[in-house]
Amino acid sequence: MWQPLRKTSRYLTLLIAALLALLYFVPLWSIHLAAPQYPEGLGMYLWIHKITGLSPFDLQNINLLNHYIGMDPIIEQSIPEFQYMPSIVGFMIAGAVVAAAIGRRIMIYLGLANLTLIGAAGLYDFWQWEYNYGHHLNPDAPISIPGMTYQPPLIGCKQLLNITSCSWPHVGGIILFVVATLLVSILWVEHRGDRRG
Repeated sequence: MWQPLRKTSRYLTLLIAALLALLYFVPLWSIHLAAPQYPEGLGMYLWIHKITGLSPFDLQNINLLNHYIGMDPIIEQSIPEFQYMPSIVGFMIAGAVVAAAIGRRIMIYLGLANLTLIGAAGLYDFWQWEYNYGHHLNPDAPISIPGMTYQPPLIGCKQLLNITSCSWPHVGGIILFVVATLLVSILWVEHRGDRRG
């Protein structure tokens, strides 16, 4: 695990740092809603530091729909993760640069473990956020159906009354998958080189 990295692996580790830096400029996730009253659809993007609509009034319209079924409004101030996610990504970028500079295989193992833990925690946190929004409803809402919940899907599409909700990784989510693939590929190439001597 303490073996030195090949030069190509160190360059790939710097590429990982560059890819992670892109997370500040692209959305991580997207949620789309299709409803009869909005035939063109509604949607929102989740970034590492903010939430935006697909178009200028989408968040306002989504919150209007949510009001009728008793869901809390979706506002950035109610999502504390936006406060520390940029720092976590910065830590990951710094880790990749240090790994390339030190050039030891153990740094790639640590990077992969770190990414796996952060990714798993992030997905669980996102699921919990969706659960809370979909289950903690105002009982005095204009539309109240006993036993009905409105939790959007974590990944994929789901029918919620007359609304179809779809949730998918966006560019940032794909970047994280590519980063994980690169880390695994670096380790595979390094171990393959060991076997070849």
